[in-house]
Amino acid sequence: MPHSADAVSHPIGLWGVVAIGVGGMVGGGIFAVLGLSVQITKGAAPVAFLLAGLVALLTARSYALLSKSYPSRGGTVTFVNRAFGTGLFSGGINVLLWMSYIVMLALYSQAFGSYASSFLPPEIRSLGKHLLLTAAIVLITVLNIAGASTIARTERYVVAIKIAILVLFVVVGLAGVSAERLEPSQWSSPISIVAGGMIIFLAYEGFELIANTAEDVDDPGRTLTRAYYISVLFVIVLYVLVAVVSVGAVPLASLIDARDYALAEAARPALGAVGFTMIGIAAMLSTASAINATLYGSTRMIYVIAKSRELPAQLQRPIWNHPIEGLLITSGSTIVLANALDLNSISTMGSAGFLIIFAVVNAAEARTARQRGSTPWISILAATACAGALAALLAESTVGPATVLAVMVALSFGIEAAFRHFRGPAPQL
Repeated sequence: MPHSADAVSHPIGLWGVVAIGVGGMVGGGIFAVLGLSVQITKGAAPVAFLLAGLVALLTARSYALLSKSYPSRGGTVTFVNRAFGTGLFSGGINVLLWMSYIVMLALYSQAFGSYASSFLPPEIRSLGKHLLLTAAIVLITVLNIAGASTIARTERYVVAIKIAILVLFVVVGLAGVSAERLEPSQWSSPISIVAGGMIIFLAYEGFELIANTAEDVDDPGRTLTRAYYISVLFVIVLYVLVAVVSVGAVPLASLIDARDYALAEAARPALGAVGFTMIGIAAMLSTASAINATLYGSTRMIYVIAKSRELPAQLQRPIWNHPIEGLLITSGSTIVLANALDLNSISTMGSAGFLIIFAVVNAAEARTARQRGSTPWISILAATACAGALAALLAESTVGPATVLAVMVALSFGIEAAFRHFRGPAPQL
């Protein structure tokens, strides 16, 4: 039987899927938001990570239920189309998802380049950053072209290494934790804790990549459900413990001053300069792993958007038995953005895009709950939580990021409307 874009010869097992989910979550997020978390929540950073994790767990429930009902490499795209039809709303949301992927990929790439170039001499550090981040994107793109089983094997190794480093950080660091730094008297106000937790939610967004593996696994209903809960619960525990060690072992002022590399700074008390280097290596592995997992998911997502006639049909055409054109466009766009733009504020808006999408997916589960006998109010609660996270994120942002978000949303729906005008409406599923 000839191979097609929808077939793979080596299915991914449970732990391969879990690795993709963990790799997507423990990426650039924890290294980017820990300092911001401490600045907003102070000694309550572990509580904030727990709150964010609970919101992620609620949303993961919706993904697990929808993945069981509609197993597809399209993941989020399929869920939105099934619940709301293949109209302008679904198409615009799906294009927004693709754009959010590209923005987050550019953020991960810049983070990789920054950490990697920190080991170079100062005089070539700037050039080295751009060369290294570009090389990382190209190499990981080649790995994705090699196929799903290659991605799973690579992801398992990378995830194992970076998790081992973070676990070492936690185990060694716990001995130096001062309980006084974690007492409620050191916490910010309840409103600030909630707001900080919602901002920290950005560090959990990668779990949705699990949905895109549905056609690459055996027994997707059972495998994906278990993978969602295992990966999210594991990352919640890891993040809370990392926050406990960071806040409990280092003065708040020091973490805030070093907020751009707070996790590396938190490793100094227990592990010294070696710890700082180890965390730097973990950051490189984590961001590379996040790029890997995100490119893997985006390839399958773009294929389904095009198959639903919400993007040009050329993007679903297989090359070397894989839907590569969408992957190459995503990778090329990421290289341009990562090298040309300052993504400090744009990355925040990219994450805001994911919060919009997660709210829509939770609404999709509630809308189709009767078909599977699930409880819709839980998904409605999850959608409300995502909307609250978005509001908190915007409240902590300036006018610039809010404007970028508005442009992203308008552009997403504009692209979809223009495409429909020239190509006609997508068929109903």
